[in-house]
Formats: sequence, C-alpha cells, structure tokens
Amino acid sequence: MAIPAIDPAPQPAPSADAVSGGGRIVGLSASAAARVRTLAAQEGNPGLMLRLSVSGGGCSGFQYHYDFDAARQADDHVFERDGARLVVDDTSLDLLAGAEVDFVEDLMGSYFKINNPNASSSCGCGSSFAI
Repeated sequence: MAIPAIDPAPQPAPSADAVSGGGRIVGLSASAAARVRTLAAQEGNPGLMLRLSVSGGGCSGFQYHYDFDAARQADDHVFERDGARLVVDDTSLDLLAGAEVDFVEDLMGSYFKINNPNASSSCGCGSSFAI
C-alpha cells in the first residue's frame, strides 16, 4: 500500500507591502513597536504611524527623518508589528530595504536607531549614513 504524500505546511503569503515593494521590507523591533504605540497614544491618536524617510544631507551623505503621520500616501509602504505601524515612502525604501528600526534606552538617552545593512558607514550619532 502506498503512503500518500503529505503537503508541507502552508507558507504564509508575503504581505501586500512586501509584494508591492518588490520584497523590500523594513522591520520594527519589539521595543520600537512598543514605543510607537506609546507615543501615538500620548498624542491621543493610536492610529498614528511612525514615518521614516531618507533625504540627502547630514555629515555622511544621507540622513534619517522621523515623524508621525495619520495618512498614507500613494507611494507609501506600511509595515506592522504588534499593532504599531511604520510607513516608508518608495524612494526611501530603496535605501532602507532590509533595515530594522529599534528603540534604545541607554546612558546617552532614549532614541530610535536604524540598523541598516545598506549603509557602508554612519556618523557617530547614527542620524546619517553613507552608501
């Protein structure tokens, strides 16, 4: 008697943002997600998203910008963890693909930190980087 083949466990489909972003993904650490939720609640709008963008400038060539936004633009990609949402525009996503946003609390203070595998170097404070 032949043993029937067992299908492997179904794999979750990639999120719509990962597909529309060409597989480009930016992650949020658990501590960053918790901080985004806390800050959004303090603003009185738990639906606020952390907007991360990149522009030219800074001491290393490119610099990170953070803001809160309630609206999603046509070229935005939204990434979510534990109810917190991170929004990145398509142009910035080219420079941030594979990065993770973390929230750090240490003797220097508390701040969002980007772990960006695309950056060849960054400044001492971590707010700008080079490719």
